[in-house]
Amino acid sequence: MRWVILILCAGVLWGCSEPSESRPFQDVAIREIYTDSASIRALEVMPGSVGFAGSDGLFGSVDLQNLKVRTQRMTHLESFPEFRAVAHTSTDFFMLSAGDPALLYKTGDSGAMELVYQESGPGVFYDAMAFWDDTNGLAIGDAMDGCLSILISRDGGNHWTKTPCDHLPEALTGEGAFAASDTNIAISGDSCWVVTNKGRIYFSADKGETWEVRQSPVTSASDTFGLYSLAFYNAKTGYAVGGDYTRPEENISNKISTSDGGETWMLQAQGEAPGYLSCVQYVPGRDGRDVVGVSFKGIYYSQDYGQTWSLLDSEGFYSFRFTSDTVAVASGRGRIAELRFK
Repeated sequence: MRWVILILCAGVLWGCSEPSESRPFQDVAIREIYTDSASIRALEVMPGSVGFAGSDGLFGSVDLQNLKVRTQRMTHLESFPEFRAVAHTSTDFFMLSAGDPALLYKTGDSGAMELVYQESGPGVFYDAMAFWDDTNGLAIGDAMDGCLSILISRDGGNHWTKTPCDHLPEALTGEGAFAASDTNIAISGDSCWVVTNKGRIYFSADKGETWEVRQSPVTSASDTFGLYSLAFYNAKTGYAVGGDYTRPEENISNKISTSDGGETWMLQAQGEAPGYLSCVQYVPGRDGRDVVGVSFKGIYYSQDYGQTWSLLDSEGFYSFRFTSDTVAVASGRGRIAELRFK
């Protein structure tokens, strides 16, 4: 139904504030607003609402004015897809399932979700998606046939084309991404960064026309170790996190930052908490100084560009998105919650 998309534009979601006058967060109040059997890892902030999707075919939206949650379930050939990625334009909401078959849906003219791309075969697994603007979008997935799987749309998501391997850098053996929070992709202007499980960052300066690879200080120590999430505050300032979810306390080489648009990356908080993080986001309006990260081990906060961190709460989440400079919507195993930072 068309309610999945925003209907009323709320304008700017957060106001400007001077970083020097912003008080550091000391605590976070957690209000559970939805429970379900599904695991929810994909969130998308839209004017007036947050769209989401998860396992068991679940998808829906959270109304930001009253926190009312509306849901539906998608079926395909009598089974429930596992959605790990969502995105939106000003007119449509999109969701993408992870495994074989990969199913990409968009809001259709009738108001129902319509299948616009499908891919099957050994190794098919998609992790995240995003749009540069109302016309150009991409989705990324694990490597197949020697290169990362990259889908591109140039018509607002009506049609999607898989980028040929001869147009992409060669993938490392087993290279892909962790579909943990739908934050493997960051976009600023025409630029795009993608983090992989091998600690590499794919970069495009031209909306996915051409790609190059930059190695970070993170190297793959195991199949479960690597970069899980990244965010860019602007075209220069970025932060990426990860680790190993099977060893969540380990805190070596799992947090990196860049101040030159991803040309170079520096390790941060080496040997210090937090360990494994599945999602990182900048606090809006604080000049890239304040950063929040989450995992199933808790909610962590940095007020010094990610150099040091503190634990705000031990409640665990998979993913979250800020809807203002002090409020976020978070998702996890079987639930969605509102986070109010204080």
